[in-house]
Amino acid sequence: MIESIIYLGVTFILTAILGKFIIPMLKKLKVGQSERADGPRSHLRKQGTPTMGGTMMILSTIIIVGVFLIINLQNAKIILPIFLASIGFGIVGFIDDFKKVVLKNTEGLNPKLKMLGLLIVATTYTIFLVRYGNLNNEIFIPFIKSYISFPDFIYIPFIIFVLLATTNAVNLNDGVDGLCGSCSAIICTAFSIIALKLNHQEASIYSAIVAGSCLGFLIYNFHKAKVFMGDMGSLFLGGAISSIAIYLKMPLLLILVAIIPVCETLSVIIQVISFRFTGKRVFKMTPLHHHFELTGWRENKVVAVFAFITLIASVLGILMV
Repeated sequence: MIESIIYLGVTFILTAILGKFIIPMLKKLKVGQSERADGPRSHLRKQGTPTMGGTMMILSTIIIVGVFLIINLQNAKIILPIFLASIGFGIVGFIDDFKKVVLKNTEGLNPKLKMLGLLIVATTYTIFLVRYGNLNNEIFIPFIKSYISFPDFIYIPFIIFVLLATTNAVNLNDGVDGLCGSCSAIICTAFSIIALKLNHQEASIYSAIVAGSCLGFLIYNFHKAKVFMGDMGSLFLGGAISSIAIYLKMPLLLILVAIIPVCETLSVIIQVISFRFTGKRVFKMTPLHHHFELTGWRENKVVAVFAFITLIASVLGILMV
């Protein structure tokens, strides 16, 4: 436990320090956010705020994981696959952000190519786990507190789906100052504790490192945000959360612990289906956080309520293991 806390604290400090250098560089490069025209009108004032702030989270994670591997090289086979999967998802987000804000292509990466990139990373990680991960295709079933082993033809597609769904869900969760970082920090902390309960020290440390990077980033991302994480940050976090959960055989627990990203995704799906078949919208706007904004909630209230719900859900998740 103490070791995980130390890694969390060191990563937090390093991310905060990196922000002092990276944010001015992003401003100098004029890497500014482009707000969607059909989004909340209050967000239009954020136009031009530096984005791709996920750089500081990913960079601090790379440095601290590197230090961990130097000290504990014998444990590389455990932490390295989770780490590389997270970075892989972040790279797909980086390409998308780069096209949007550097090449000034407002469409960013073609959605089909973006999904293909995520699919390649997800499939690679899943196949590695099946062949070398010694997970025995087992999944923890929370309500009966038991593990069930599934055949490859069920396990592999399901795990790939979880990776893709989680990365996209966390990506949708990123839309209000401090929201994605707060929820992700709580989720990663929860999985760090769960990993300790299951005696997976390395997974606990990696979860703590990612949580620390979120907390360091939040110094600059709380309302009014000085920087946004961009897709590279949100996809990196989604990749980290799902990769850790799968390694711990806990993908089903994501439904509870990551309840806010799940609800954000469901709101989009419900809105699309409702409008397509009835011509009516269930929500004022999706993802869900925009709905509450348009009902009069301030951004800080959205973040506080959503983070509190995530905290309660995470505590329940920890107790179920």
